[in-house]
Amino acid sequence: MQVADEARNLSVLFVCMGNICRSPTAEAVFRRLVASEAPELALHIDSAGTHGYHVGAPPDPRSQAAARRRGIDMSALRARRLVRSDFERFDYVLVMDKRNREDALEIAPSRHGATLRLFLEYAPALGRGEVPDPYYGGETGFEEVLDLVEEASRGLLEELRLRAGPGAAR
Repeated sequence: MQVADEARNLSVLFVCMGNICRSPTAEAVFRRLVASEAPELALHIDSAGTHGYHVGAPPDPRSQAAARRRGIDMSALRARRLVRSDFERFDYVLVMDKRNREDALEIAPSRHGATLRLFLEYAPALGRGEVPDPYYGGETGFEEVLDLVEEASRGLLEELRLRAGPGAAR
């Protein structure tokens, strides 16, 4: 079925500012969710930052520790900067907050501006628009990011299943 083939080739990019807290958390959470609940969707999943502060660095140790407590290993991920070509390569470019969206719009080719979405749009029941940056906060901020990202990941996965067609929807 052609619609299912289209979904198999979809790609998702999560974006935050430095690519060491929120976006790698979203990448790791979404990868695990897809692997466990929708292995039939062969998605390309990645993350990036709007700024190059931490290029090549692993996720923040606090992000990794919070993720490990939930059985998620993100130690192999490395920060990279969002580039113009990402908007050609990815079907979904999902930002964590409005500032990330503004910064990403400065990088995006003009025809791709409308493809940028806030990640929490996939979790409308939360009543929140942004995933807060936990970098300067305490440990609970990293747990909150995981909670929000897990909820939005479920909503995103549901959209991808619907896009893939009836055989992929649960």
